Amino acid sequence: MTNDSSVLRRTADLFEAGRWPLGTLLAFCIARLWLVPLPSSFWVDELVTEFVVKHPGHASFAVAPQVPQSIYYWLPRAAQAISGTSEVAYRIPSMLAMGITLWLIALLAARLIHPRAGWFAVFAALSIRGIDYFAIDARPYALGMMASAASLYFLTTWLDSARWRDAAAFVLSAALVWRVHLLYWPFYLVVALYAGVRLFGGDTPVRWRQWLAVSAATAVALIPQAIGALRLAHGAQSHVFVPPPTLHVFEHELHWNVPLLCCAAAWLLTMRGGRIEPRGQVRSAAWILILSWWLVHPLCLYFYSRVTGNSVYVGRYLSLMLPGAALTATAAVAWWVPSGSWRTAAAGMALAALVFQGHWESAWFRHDVSDWRAAAMEVNRFAPDASTPVIVPSPFIEARPPAWSPDYSLPGFLYAQLDGYPITGKPYLLPFDSPSGTPEGVRYAENLIRSGRISSGKWTIYGPERHVRDWRKWFSQRPEFAAWRNTLQEFGDVYVAEFQE
Repeated sequence: MTNDSSVLRRTADLFEAGRWPLGTLLAFCIARLWLVPLPSSFWVDELVTEFVVKHPGHASFAVAPQVPQSIYYWLPRAAQAISGTSEVAYRIPSMLAMGITLWLIALLAARLIHPRAGWFAVFAALSIRGIDYFAIDARPYALGMMASAASLYFLTTWLDSARWRDAAAFVLSAALVWRVHLLYWPFYLVVALYAGVRLFGGDTPVRWRQWLAVSAATAVALIPQAIGALRLAHGAQSHVFVPPPTLHVFEHELHWNVPLLCCAAAWLLTMRGGRIEPRGQVRSAAWILILSWWLVHPLCLYFYSRVTGNSVYVGRYLSLMLPGAALTATAAVAWWVPSGSWRTAAAGMALAALVFQGHWESAWFRHDVSDWRAAAMEVNRFAPDASTPVIVPSPFIEARPPAWSPDYSLPGFLYAQLDGYPITGKPYLLPFDSPSGTPEGVRYAENLIRSGRISSGKWTIYGPERHVRDWRKWFSQRPEFAAWRNTLQEFGDVYVAEFQE
């Protein structure tokens, strides 16, 4: 490990090492990858964020009590108080949190890998799609990455220095990680593994009794969260929306291509006369921290999903591993990059991030494929007042009987999109499932037809792609609408089907 110094001094050293060219490249990356899509439409989970902020403690969360529990919601709530409700205002806290995460990644790279590796690690992180996506996502994931990076940074400084102020900062930041998201529990195995390696190897001035005291303080701080998680575990099956992961899905979510391609590029560029010339070496304890940060989380959620059948192997739930993937790429490159070439390597990594993550097929690109805002605008054009019916399937898996019923009260969590982007037509609510999977929904749709409530000359279906397609097919096959024209409007994976007599 490097000799200890202040965070401010380390930051100054990083900027001195990069000077202005790398700073300019960083600004260009942030502008293109983060700022350009910042004002685009919320996707459905971001609409949930807005609903939580606008309706704290709403009764409709009884069907999914875990949704509003994250400490993250204090950030968009503060942003709304300062700037009002908008996509930009809600996303700025995540952007700031991810900026801090990049800074901590740079500090960790300089501490664990090479004093000049910080800039490369930052650009390696920016080359990972998830980093850029979560940086402007009005969801908890950027805050979770920031808290985990902070806890690991203070853990390394404490194990190097044995200063109690670093131990206190570690306990505080580590206690926040699980409070950001319930599925971040595997992170504490990373902490235990790295600390154990350092302690068993005698590679730290910290003694076992000190580690036990700090561990106990962290555990005590996490007891309320653990109790809440156990209380929610019995109903986990009702929130599962993906099948158990296959090995192909497991490896796809690892982002292994970034470390592999970085290492291969460094190897090719540093060969001399066909001979490989290794330049540096990362210490084994640092490798343990970096690789476990990358791999422990996906491994735990993979086996948990396979063993319990409650599949939670979803890219956003694995987000804590992404800084570990960036540091793995940096550590792999460190084996080949000469000490004086880190600035050049970082510039090349910045260009790679811009090329592969810049969405250069268009000048402006959306944050997410879902464009609920544009879809709602089309619905309001087609259905300008309450005389036009709008069939609205819920995008949330919890919208099943008995939580769903035809008289579900609005506003409600299960139809958060209607609160975020209001429609002017008369909404008729359908459950989450397609017609083949919801007899209650079919009976309600048949009742709408018999009662004449959707036979007023025109009406529309508005919601997620699969639901709209399935219900459009079901309605179009009814004899009452056999002669009606219907068209399909696509807004990413949000569809609007318009029926006219």
